[in-house]
Amino acid sequence: MPKHSMPLQDLPCLSLQGSMLSQSKKNNKRKSKGCLGEGLDIECTPTELIQQWSPRHKHQRLISKGKENDSNQFVLARRSRRTKESTTSGISWDHLPDELLLRILFYIPLQDLLRMTIVCKRWHRLAFDESLWHSVDLEGLTDTSSALQQVLKTGVRMLRCPRSFVEELDFTGIGPLQIVRLDLSSSIIPTSSLESIICQCRLLEYLSLEGLQLSDTIISALSKNPNLLQLNLSGCSSFSGPALADMLKSCVSIEQLNISWCEFNNNHLKSVVNNLSPTATHLNLSGYRENLFLDDVKVLVTRCPDIQTLDLSDSTLLMADCFPVLKQLEALVHLSLSRCYHIHVAALTDLGKTFPMLRLLDVFGIVNGSHLSSLKKELPLVSINTLPFSSIARPTPATATRPVGYFMWNTKCRLRFNPSLPHFYVQPVVR
Repeated sequence: MPKHSMPLQDLPCLSLQGSMLSQSKKNNKRKSKGCLGEGLDIECTPTELIQQWSPRHKHQRLISKGKENDSNQFVLARRSRRTKESTTSGISWDHLPDELLLRILFYIPLQDLLRMTIVCKRWHRLAFDESLWHSVDLEGLTDTSSALQQVLKTGVRMLRCPRSFVEELDFTGIGPLQIVRLDLSSSIIPTSSLESIICQCRLLEYLSLEGLQLSDTIISALSKNPNLLQLNLSGCSSFSGPALADMLKSCVSIEQLNISWCEFNNNHLKSVVNNLSPTATHLNLSGYRENLFLDDVKVLVTRCPDIQTLDLSDSTLLMADCFPVLKQLEALVHLSLSRCYHIHVAALTDLGKTFPMLRLLDVFGIVNGSHLSSLKKELPLVSINTLPFSSIARPTPATATRPVGYFMWNTKCRLRFNPSLPHFYVQPVVR
């Protein structure tokens, strides 16, 4: 038979192909081991067949299940590359939640916290979050007006701002304030500005307005704070007795009241002794030389029998006959009678028996020198003339044993202005 008429199966190339196909059928379950059969090693093997039956490594790795090296053949796989952002950029401040940023800002000083408000809108919002402005001390700040107005907007609960200068400002647009403890002692502030602050308060518990000029509007506004515990109005002026009486009737929780050295007449004092809450335990009525009478003391001890600290200094009308009246105060621990010149030294020697609980006695100006030594021997359990300044209802008593720069009413202020650092007022507009 001519060569061109040979049967198809006898052709060399196709016979080789047929043997390969039969070989592949037998080893179908082991493609990765026998895909290059015996015939593929021959020199005359067509390139197309070699490419056709070459193993596809990438496809095998993608469809393989389990571990990469479960089969007998070792496969070196290459993992996908990570994106550039995940390996080089790290964590951005923008990715942190508000709760975590607020926890970080909690440890930042006041001036630095104000600087952060101009970074962006989000940081401005977080920097003025109510949780960061719980307690603020602005003592020593020169531009008190703008700072005070901005701090009041943050929902501050405890604000210490004594000996400050505040210009004429209107705080009525701020809305109800959250202040619980407020100290504006010895500040220079217009009465109208003070009215706009106090009239927005409903939660006051501790308040010191020592040395300020008040008004009946301010005293009436205080009556809307039923939780008031300590009130310091020492040296205040310009309010009437009836307004004071109405305020004391409403503030039934007062425990400490310092109303010494005010511009009072006897009507003011009667408003106090007739309306003071029976819960009062500390009272300072010093400085009323010819306006406080023995009858007023009788009304006082009958109405407030639980008084522990009583200051009647500079009441020149009081004499030794006040002691049988004061004897009703069985819990009396501290008594001040300094400069009560009509009380004789001999009448003081029996105070140890009259007041069994007495531990502190102030008699400055009426007992001096050798008389003081004799009195100390007569009263061995009583400390005499050890406290020249009253601490009743005062936020930072002069007799404190520890530094009081951070404290008011024994509570620490977290944000404190540091005069040694540069400061500025932050505008609310940010980019």
